[in-house]
Amino acid sequence: MSRRPYTPFVSAKTHLVLLEDAGLRVGPTVILQRVKLSLDAGEKVGLLGPNGSGKTTLLRLLATLQRPTSGGGTVLGADLMSNDIYRIRPHIVLIGHEPGLYPELTLAENCRLVASLAGRDQERAGTALELVGLAGAADRRARDCSRGMLRRTELARALIVEPRLLLLDEAHAGLDESASALVDLIADRVAEGGGTAVLVSHDAERLNVDRSVRVVGGMVEQAS
Repeated sequence: MSRRPYTPFVSAKTHLVLLEDAGLRVGPTVILQRVKLSLDAGEKVGLLGPNGSGKTTLLRLLATLQRPTSGGGTVLGADLMSNDIYRIRPHIVLIGHEPGLYPELTLAENCRLVASLAGRDQERAGTALELVGLAGAADRRARDCSRGMLRRTELARALIVEPRLLLLDEAHAGLDESASALVDLIADRVAEGGGTAVLVSHDAERLNVDRSVRVVGGMVEQAS
């Protein structure tokens, strides 16, 4: 699968992600507070922490789906408080807890839809499904697939888009041990292409990353 040319939003000397005292409050509830985080090109970073610590909210902040209510930062050169976030969203892929596929469409149709929306060649759909071991199930409707198959399809969609920023919430959820290599494959491709991959997991031993940070009580601490 050939790589598309990339026009950078940031220079080689600039962080792809830089959060500076970023906080997020929903009503009276503080979810994130004084978050300082920098992510550079070519990095694979693990995001650790207990349930309810703010990991998923932090991913949504990085995906530009939520804005900080205090502090600020940039993602792919876009100020999180500006409308520039809409310009960089096509270069971000967030895979959350629940599969984001259309149940009435086949796996191939779901992938071709993503290819079309991302301006990629439709042929990427078949290649990506083959890479994740689903070539034989391409014509099966998503509603008739197991959770593991849906998870693999979402990884296939990430291969199609080739994001600058890949965000995986519970990276190994729904995948057996033999399929965990797919997570490494896709994270490696993003990092090797000059992007950044952020992987959330409860199982630190399954993470193949360059470094990890821990979220505790809505604050980010360096883990390793």
